[in-house]
Amino acid sequence: MTTRRGLFVAPFDQLADPRVVGDLAADAEAAGWDGFFVWDHLLYGERVTDIADVWTCCAAVAMRTERLLLGPMVTPLARRRPQVLARQAASLAVLSRGRFVLGLGLGDDWVGEFSAFGDEPDPRTRARMLDEGLEVLSGLLGGGRVDHQGEHHAARGVTFRPAPDVLIWLAGRFPNRAPLRRAARYDGFFVIGLDGPGDLERTVSALAEHDPAPGFDVVVDLRPEQDPGPWLDRGASWVLTRIGPFDLDLDEVRRVVASGPART
Repeated sequence: MTTRRGLFVAPFDQLADPRVVGDLAADAEAAGWDGFFVWDHLLYGERVTDIADVWTCCAAVAMRTERLLLGPMVTPLARRRPQVLARQAASLAVLSRGRFVLGLGLGDDWVGEFSAFGDEPDPRTRARMLDEGLEVLSGLLGGGRVDHQGEHHAARGVTFRPAPDVLIWLAGRFPNRAPLRRAARYDGFFVIGLDGPGDLERTVSALAEHDPAPGFDVVVDLRPEQDPGPWLDRGASWVLTRIGPFDLDLDEVRRVVASGPART
């Protein structure tokens, strides 16, 4: 199995500047990383005072690199209109020449990121919105005629021009099975909340029951000091090194980026 290493970057505080994010992405490509993925948040508690927009950051990464895969990791689809998101994703796929990965999930309201703005706070409702939104979004990106009238989203007789291939990774927290089943229908599963490589092994076994397509990615993120080897051995096709979220020091971030991925 091909294994790849990426960066999972919170664009917070000292990194809350798309120009800085673009510089880091260029350095990451030069250092041999395979991907550069950016957190998507509006709020992140009192310890974070500044947050950059994920889409602007992704555009900066696309413009500063030639090889890296890139994308938001992850966007809560329930707070976005899938037809607008489809246009954004298609445009970034063109800008990056086919290197764009769309990470999607439920999101979390632990700091009021939904309720503070009048967005849907209930996770079960957001799950239904995610499933409906995925149907509309994937149909529009694929260029087929979309006829959908749901509780939360509608697209009646709409056709978009097909976008360059956009991989869709779904995030989910271990050991919840609903996100795993959802992800198996798309291109990858970003598993969060794993206590150790054994949890990943159980996740990979559970995914196999749902027969994901060839090339399906299993994605985990680790702190910079963690050894990726045991996770790669248990079935991760991507191991991301987490940068953030708190007390980010730009010099230290640059050191982690420049050190490159430790290949095992």
